Amino acid sequence: MKIMATVSVLFFLFSCSGNTDAKKEPEQYTLVGTWKLLEGTIIEKGDTTVTKYTKDKSFIKIINDGHFSFILHDLAKGKDSATAVFSAGAGSYRLEGDQYTEHLEYCNYRQWEGNDFHFTISIRNDTLIQTGEEKIESAGVSRLNTEKYIRLRN
Repeated sequence: MKIMATVSVLFFLFSCSGNTDAKKEPEQYTLVGTWKLLEGTIIEKGDTTVTKYTKDKSFIKIINDGHFSFILHDLAKGKDSATAVFSAGAGSYRLEGDQYTEHLEYCNYRQWEGNDFHFTISIRNDTLIQTGEEKIESAGVSRLNTEKYIRLRN
């Protein structure tokens, strides 16, 4: 009888302490992860520019529990001066509902450092869309930016 009671108590303890993943947000709805930029649309001074990030360049954004980083580079490895590009940045972020604010702490375009960028985001399945104004008065930047990402899987 003691063995049966001990087994029952152990079974109860293991079942209570086990899987905390059930309480976590499903991966498809969380911002944390690695995202590949597919398309960016910038509206500036009445002009709209759409950039596809699937042919000549690659851009990823990595987001953890409190920080983000992004890396952009051309796929010709810098050998074509007309398309050569490299950009990187990182910082902290705040997420409140669908309001996502990045505080850019590091960037190869140094005048962008120290600025906050406010976006509205939506996540549906493996797609992240963020839209917001990028405004840096000292650099004369004021534009609406919409970016469409797809979640990368391991």
